[in-house]
Amino acid sequence: MKRDLQKYKNSYKIIGDNIRKRRKSIKISQEELAFRVNSARNYVGCIERAEKVPSITILLDIAAALGCKLEDIVKNA
Repeated sequence: MKRDLQKYKNSYKIIGDNIRKRRKSIKISQEELAFRVNSARNYVGCIERAEKVPSITILLDIAAALGCKLEDIVKNA
């Protein structure tokens, strides 16, 4: 998994940035987003900083929690 993270690091960084921008635009904290997706705040932070590789399931949950489509989160990744 670590090898995949390095290979696609830029894509994960873009996804994390998209999540952070959307989260901030609707004015919720990492803690609130984590609560909405039944996860830990630390994990949300790791996704936003591209330190963890999120599953498609968690990305779908995050998109729903942010009130957007998965395409909005992975745009330009």
